[in-house]
Amino acid sequence: MVTILLSATLNPGVQVKLTQKGLDYARQVGMEKLKQKLQTIQIPDFSGKSKVKYSLTNVRIVGMGIPNSALTLAPGTGISMSIRDAFINVRGNWRVRYKFIRTSGSFDLDVNGLSIGTTISVTSGAGGRPVVSSVNCGASIGSTRIKFHGRASWLYNIFRKLIEREKALIWCISVLLVLQICPRVSDTVSDLNPRLQTLNVLARVDKHAEIEYSMVSSPVVTQSSIALNLKGQFYNIGRHQEPPFSPQPFSMPTQQHMVYMGMSAFTANSAGFVYNRAGILSVSITDDMIPSVSPIRLSTSSFGVIIPEISRRFPGLKMKLTMSAASDPMVIFKPNNMTITAVATVTAFAIQADSTLSPLFVLKLDTSVSAAMSVTQMRLGGTLSLNKMEMSVQSSNVGNFQVSVLNNFIPTVLRWVVIPIVNTELRKGYPLPELQNMQLMNTQLQIMQVRISLCSVNFYVCVCVCVCVCVLITVLIIRQERWCIRATVERKKNYRARGELVIL
Repeated sequence: MVTILLSATLNPGVQVKLTQKGLDYARQVGMEKLKQKLQTIQIPDFSGKSKVKYSLTNVRIVGMGIPNSALTLAPGTGISMSIRDAFINVRGNWRVRYKFIRTSGSFDLDVNGLSIGTTISVTSGAGGRPVVSSVNCGASIGSTRIKFHGRASWLYNIFRKLIEREKALIWCISVLLVLQICPRVSDTVSDLNPRLQTLNVLARVDKHAEIEYSMVSSPVVTQSSIALNLKGQFYNIGRHQEPPFSPQPFSMPTQQHMVYMGMSAFTANSAGFVYNRAGILSVSITDDMIPSVSPIRLSTSSFGVIIPEISRRFPGLKMKLTMSAASDPMVIFKPNNMTITAVATVTAFAIQADSTLSPLFVLKLDTSVSAAMSVTQMRLGGTLSLNKMEMSVQSSNVGNFQVSVLNNFIPTVLRWVVIPIVNTELRKGYPLPELQNMQLMNTQLQIMQVRISLCSVNFYVCVCVCVCVCVLITVLIIRQERWCIRATVERKKNYRARGELVIL
């Protein structure tokens, strides 16, 4: 495990790590791109005069191979690229004139033992996106061999022996090859930047919130990984207000996967802060939203059975409940569980004939829910289930009553009405940090004490993700809409992704 401790002002809310295994996969793709780029090397025509007058034309690369290559992490620097035993096959045409005799043919030049080395620097560029560049590039050639094909053997042999003796043309061709290799390497590395610029540094979540993934510091390169430190903070759209808390340092395992993402509790709790400030952490519940099987209805006559003063003072009226957040919801990580706690108030009203509302009582709810997470199309979503709830009477306009008389009704409202609405929103998820066309498949989630990890087995990708989305809509994070819920109790599901859900 690599532990990365950053200063308080630079602690990331989100961290993305590329491991050596990830580099090995990148090497396979990158070497093919480099081969294509090297094959664009152009060699000019040559001509000269010694015992014979000669020219080499249409010189071109017809083949090449990179049998040995490596990308390795260079702590504190970046990524080191090395190529050994590469080869390039060159073909062209030759023409010779000796006195009044002319002849021509073709030639093949084999360049062997080609070595290339460079360091790929990874920095934070404009807009908080990563930028890569090639520095300290070098290239060398081990040996060359040229073979001519043509007629007029006696003249051809004169020319061949001249070339082999002086090796001037071979040297010129080799130098021109070497001089063009490093610029092609640099171009291949720079070609990655347009892709890196597609990082969603400011991703829209919904009409209320967006999340920022810009880099907060330069990448941290160790012997086991290269880490990108991202802000990972929710904001209200068009209004970026800092929360009264800051991200704390957190470490993340780097095991057998290509890429890891880690999202701290700061990211999750910044979502709760944002949605609470947006004023949407409330919901109105009317009788048509209560399942028909419920023995208690939202009416003064029904509530009058358990609180007589209600039916006495407000006979024959419909009722309405308004549930609102009393404070920002908080995410807590415990072994084998991710818990969201929320403090809410429930205000009961009697609906008068002219639609005015008469307040009846106010309850305080201390609620705890568990969350099960999932990843779909680069969005982290989840579902909630009620753990426990404690109620107390905050105020009453209908006399004193024991809150225990509502012990069955309020949990029923939460389970049958509120939580299904919440889960509908939670399943939509929020965007993870991603590049264009990036996908995760067969993801696994692992809940740790300070984060969740997701592993994409098919691509050897592991992404550690803290449960940021779960706080988007807690028991109280719902849109102010009316929903009709069918009379079915949503049972807690043993929600698992492929692989096991483990808490460390």
